Amino acid sequence: MRISRPSDPALAAAWGERDHRPRHRHATRLALPAAFLGVTLALTACGTGDSEPEGTEETTTDTASAECGVPEASADRAPIGDGTFPVTVTDAVGEVTLEEAPERIVSLSPSNTETLFAIGAGELVEAADEYSDFPPEAPTTELSGFTPSVEAISEYDPDLVILADSAVDSVDQLDAVGIPSLVLGGATDMEDVYAQIRVLGEVTGNTEEADAEADRVESEFNGIVESVCAELGDTELTFYQELDDTLFSATSATFVGQVYSAFGLVNIADRAADEESGDYPQLSAEFVVEENPDLIFLSYGDEAAVEAVAERPAFDTVAAVENDAVHLLDPDTSSRWGPRVVDFADEVGEAVKESAGR
Repeated sequence: MRISRPSDPALAAAWGERDHRPRHRHATRLALPAAFLGVTLALTACGTGDSEPEGTEETTTDTASAECGVPEASADRAPIGDGTFPVTVTDAVGEVTLEEAPERIVSLSPSNTETLFAIGAGELVEAADEYSDFPPEAPTTELSGFTPSVEAISEYDPDLVILADSAVDSVDQLDAVGIPSLVLGGATDMEDVYAQIRVLGEVTGNTEEADAEADRVESEFNGIVESVCAELGDTELTFYQELDDTLFSATSATFVGQVYSAFGLVNIADRAADEESGDYPQLSAEFVVEENPDLIFLSYGDEAAVEAVAERPAFDTVAAVENDAVHLLDPDTSSRWGPRVVDFADEVGEAVKESAGR
């Protein structure tokens, strides 16, 4: 069985690559409120054993109708600082205090690498993980964001390491050699996207630039959604997103799910979620055929993957296949919650307009 692993460790962790042993960190750290935690769901079905994957047939969550419109902004956004140090921020584990502005950052998450460059802190990034391939000037290395090597990281002499929450076990090891770290989990909604941009501004001292970038992303995202909603209204089109060719998907309770919900799309994966799968259920082909979605989004592969969907047994009866509404997404922008979420929203919006116009 072939599994296509998302490039960002935090998202990969969410759908099956994370173990769930208790984590501990320095006692001065305080627990983070659940609302800001990254995606930390227990998905153990995404293994690579020899047996054929079993689809999720039982439905325990009704598919909710979605109204077309921008997500409601949080009323209690934390104020951003003035860029001075020391500064204390809250990460996915607790509170982190940096006494001085970092000068040599190692970023082990593509989403965070993109954000650092977008807020004008790219010159501080000494090294980035193997999947941090954007922007082109990012210092991509062979460092792993999934299983970080403290020895390899130390060779870059960093004064701050930014980790995905899948690599939180490395925190104590970094502490032991005197290297500060910041753990940022996968965004669960658009509010998390804006919050993480501002957090990275806080820890780099680029607060003004980060605040402006968060405002830009929110404004452009909302603009795309408002334009589509004004043109189409509530379409109630149904859909699901395939994370790989074994039909793992994402519900409306995820970051990507909220993007789709903003356009009024109804996610059939919501009905397949249960306590075992969390918000990343594995669908069965039979379930998809029965639900008959209007659109299918693929965040992996190429045009051959689109053709393969149409060739699945009985999929020629699915509305998305009949109407050429199987859409190939950019696998990076559709799985990273950095500034290019605007590009992801634009792709989805164009697909919705195309399908609604038929």
